[in-house]
Amino acid sequence: VQLQASGGGLVQSGESLRLSCVASVNILTADSMNWFRQAPGKQRDLVASISSAGTTTYADSVKGHFFISRDSAKNTVYLQMDSLKPEDTAVYFCNAKFLKNYNEYNYWGQGTLVTVSS
Repeated sequence: VQLQASGGGLVQSGESLRLSCVASVNILTADSMNWFRQAPGKQRDLVASISSAGTTTYADSVKGHFFISRDSAKNTVYLQMDSLKPEDTAVYFCNAKFLKNYNEYNYWGQGTLVTVSS
């Protein structure tokens, strides 16, 4: 499984960005597709998730201004980020999680840098 993330960049506070993650497999076969982020000196945290059934979940810090979606025909997952804040600055990683025989398999994209200036 290969994941290619894109869409990061430098924006000002209050602006928007949309990240994309293209998968080499049918994303509906994954138990969930996820976006994580890692700020400098911090751990990698889950930001948003979409299950194979289409259920979405968000970290409390991004609820209401980040939105995860998918286009299964394009095997692509998106993260729409609105009203960006400097604290959203991080490297954003796409993740695909598969559950098989009680084992969890995680695949990661290369990360895309989002920088929000104040």
